[in-house]
Amino acid sequence: MQERYDHKIIEQKWQKIWENSKAFKAREDKAAKKYYCLEMFPYPSGKIHMGHVRNYSIGDVAARFLSMRGFNVLHPMGWDSFGMPAENAAIQHGVRPKEWTDENIASMKTQLKRLGLAYDWDREITTCSPEYYRWNQWLFLKLYEKGLAYQKHSAVNWCPQCATVLANEQVEAGLCWRCDTHVEQKNLKQWFFKITAYAEELLDYCDKLQGWPEKVLVMQRNWIGKSIGAEVDFKIENSD
Repeated sequence: MQERYDHKIIEQKWQKIWENSKAFKAREDKAAKKYYCLEMFPYPSGKIHMGHVRNYSIGDVAARFLSMRGFNVLHPMGWDSFGMPAENAAIQHGVRPKEWTDENIASMKTQLKRLGLAYDWDREITTCSPEYYRWNQWLFLKLYEKGLAYQKHSAVNWCPQCATVLANEQVEAGLCWRCDTHVEQKNLKQWFFKITAYAEELLDYCDKLQGWPEKVLVMQRNWIGKSIGAEVDFKIENSD
């Protein structure tokens, strides 16, 4: 037995065996207990950092533990490659967003594989791929057909320099997080999802979530945002 653990030899050896044998592939098994393990997909806007390592190691431990307990575990990985983080990084580096994104996906995938994480890479997805977002479009059309997607005018955060709408999280001290331009409130016609149609059902299920911290349940209830209004009686002086 070697006195020192040679990770370059040992880990690459077993990772190659796992990959060739598809050791972590979720296969259809109607008799087995099922478990879906998903950490948030990373933004492919650079290289992975220790925050990624921490997050994905936790998910890896859960997936492996449940697999050893006899569960048929589906543990996928994908890339959250739409939106301003990828666009900002591409602008900063002076390359086309697709080129920058594809290069980072390849690099980050290599890094994650070197960590030996138990992913089913056959189920890898990339959100900027037409093969993926065609299903977003299909789902939107289904919502529209059911009257659950509709348009109306509403105030939004608007950056006149970037000519785009910003989420509240993208406004920092009243300024655009990308160009530091003062953000305006603008009334625009836009799309909405009628989640209020499911408010009661969502609230009922909050009471069925066993083991969830109360502060998380409060956040969920506030996000659902059911409001029933209030009735107030005012007394008028010198009047019955």
